[in-house]
Amino acid sequence: MNPFMNKVVMLNGFFKVYGVYSKAEIALHDKRTDCWIIVKNRIFDVTSYVEEHPGGDAILTNAGSDSTEGFYGPQHPGGAFQLIEDYCIGELEK
Repeated sequence: MNPFMNKVVMLNGFFKVYGVYSKAEIALHDKRTDCWIIVKNRIFDVTSYVEEHPGGDAILTNAGSDSTEGFYGPQHPGGAFQLIEDYCIGELEK
């Protein structure tokens, strides 16, 4: 069992609930106004970032599902990897 499961933790200076989520739960968050993505089995709530995304609606292509392949594409600068950490809310259920 993950010691962080459904616990409040500090990530990048902010308190967040860190949980373990199933693919079915993540699939419910597939809209511009409620957008979660999976990157390397970690879950990110990027809802507040959708409108700021430099690639426009491309961020919605895999909303509610696995975005790992797209995230690691050549279009993302190195800073994207650090930026996304602010949006981490948990991990994918094993």
